[in-house]
Amino acid sequence: MPAAVVTKRLGQYFTPERLAHCLVRWVVRHEGDRLLDPACGDGRFLQAHPNSMGVDVASDLCLAARFAAPSTVVHASDFFSWALSTNDRFECAAGNPPFVRYQHFSGETRENAARLAARMGARFSGLSSSWAPFIVGAASLLKPGGRLAFVVPAEIGHAPYAAPLLEALCTHFDKVRVIAIKEKVFPRLSEDVWLLFADGFGGTAREIGLVKWGTLHLPGIPPEPTVRITLSEWHRHGCRLRKHLVAGSRLEQYAAWSEKPGVLRLGDTARVGIGYVTGANDFFHLRPSVARRFDIPGDVLTAAIRRGEQLPRGEVNETHVRLWLEQDQPVLLLRLAGAAELSPPIVRYLDTDPGQRARQTYKCRSRDPWYVVPNVEVPDGFLTYMSGRDVFLVKNSAACVCSNSVHAIRLTGRISMGRLQRAWSHPMCALSAELEGHPLGGGLLKLEPHEASRLLIPLNGTGISQADIDAMQRITHEARSWRHCER
Repeated sequence: MPAAVVTKRLGQYFTPERLAHCLVRWVVRHEGDRLLDPACGDGRFLQAHPNSMGVDVASDLCLAARFAAPSTVVHASDFFSWALSTNDRFECAAGNPPFVRYQHFSGETRENAARLAARMGARFSGLSSSWAPFIVGAASLLKPGGRLAFVVPAEIGHAPYAAPLLEALCTHFDKVRVIAIKEKVFPRLSEDVWLLFADGFGGTAREIGLVKWGTLHLPGIPPEPTVRITLSEWHRHGCRLRKHLVAGSRLEQYAAWSEKPGVLRLGDTARVGIGYVTGANDFFHLRPSVARRFDIPGDVLTAAIRRGEQLPRGEVNETHVRLWLEQDQPVLLLRLAGAAELSPPIVRYLDTDPGQRARQTYKCRSRDPWYVVPNVEVPDGFLTYMSGRDVFLVKNSAACVCSNSVHAIRLTGRISMGRLQRAWSHPMCALSAELEGHPLGGGLLKLEPHEASRLLIPLNGTGISQADIDAMQRITHEARSWRHCER
């Protein structure tokens, strides 16, 4: 397997040596302190302190770590299974835990991670990435008064599974601090990273200290917090540090704006959900030329929005659909639900080599019959799922359907799509998208369905002053700059 693929699969992105040494200098208070790195990689954290122990699942990296830090002990093992059985305890822990997404963080490894995290009272959902349980697991092996310092993905500021991590740390440490860094520490990664510190294992923290940095400053880590967030505040604003990062003292005002007459949440008047999942997009979305070649009847073909880039601004209408068809774009969804009998042309298409490959995909194997795409509906409108500078709300005037690359908007109240779109230009909507959504990397903003449902829509005169609007625009600009969008 190519090295780049292995690196991505195992979540291995190695920390700059100066940063690794700086974090180790902070956690190590005495020469005799024992340091744990739960995912030691090539040993650059271990190099900084001779009395260290490292664990890594990759045996070749363990060899590199032993060579780089010959005085340390390195275990070639899955960290979670090792931690459940070890009697070793440490004064401190530091490292850069692997960032493995939930799709690959599974099986026995996840089960052991859950058991280890439960010792600290942390419960992670099945959608959690690996880095959060790594930190909780390392913390569980500390001695009273112990410390930890880790490089973490910037999603600690918004991911749902960051909440049980920070809850556990605040329950078991005197102090918890997070440093948000705007510049990219790993230039080749789209994902930003922040720094996490916890001190005084065995105590209890009543607040989270947040520090905002434009660039990485190694001397003086960690500085005194610029924002102190009580746990009640953190809970009240959705357990999202990122909101405090960009909005600060305006968060209470944002909450007050949401209560004003004429302001509603998108979920109050519409259902927001992802579109259908085919399991094999290239097979189920046909070009008109392919449909003609196989003589596929038009009554089983429906014009579809496959991705957000396809959406025009404002409205999808018949003119757009005609243009896509004239350009021979693959926008015709093969829609066979309710077909009592398959005609010979459809059978011929299903039996092609691409059809044989499609029926072997996970989603198709799980369906009966495999060729019927479920949950295909015509929504009232579309909302971009992943957006650049702006999030777009688009009216569906052409009866198109949509894949799970965009959100389907289905109105539930008396408010029309036109009225929602007119309100969409208000600065409150742009601000709300930044605070309720989250950065995806590469400058993109992602809105999950539950996040999109929380978007604020000011329908009437809301009593918001020009000064408030100016503040909304400043906060929006700041939020976009943190996801590397606004220039």
